[in-house]
Amino acid sequence: MLTLDDLGVVREVEVTGEAVTVTITPTYSGCPAVEVMRDDLRAALGAAGFARVEVRIVFAPPWSTDWISEEGRRKLAEHGIAPPDRVGPSRTGPVPLTLTAPAATVRCPRCGSPATEELSRFGPTACTALRRCTGCREPFEHMKEL
Repeated sequence: MLTLDDLGVVREVEVTGEAVTVTITPTYSGCPAVEVMRDDLRAALGAAGFARVEVRIVFAPPWSTDWISEEGRRKLAEHGIAPPDRVGPSRTGPVPLTLTAPAATVRCPRCGSPATEELSRFGPTACTALRRCTGCREPFEHMKEL
């Protein structure tokens, strides 16, 4: 559904003759898909004719949902997943701690209603929450802002 570029994981591509270096930042440091992403990139770029393919993995700056492209946000909504809001630039210094979930208006990706409720803070993955629209009553996933 989403490409690595849609997701904002691809940070840089350098082509030098028959060699290519792709720099990626996984969505979080413990991402179990890192090796699959690396292998898929190597295979696809090798099939495209590159004799040498290097995939670099960097963790700084850390990935943010702000990096998801507009196309990626559109695709998420088309597939029934409410895209995350933009959070803006990160601050430096102490991180404020709140013990309650932020009050967020999450629009239903099916009918567009802002009247939704959180069913579970965690969905099938740690980066999603389960919600339900109180208008059309359909359940959906919401990709959390990071």
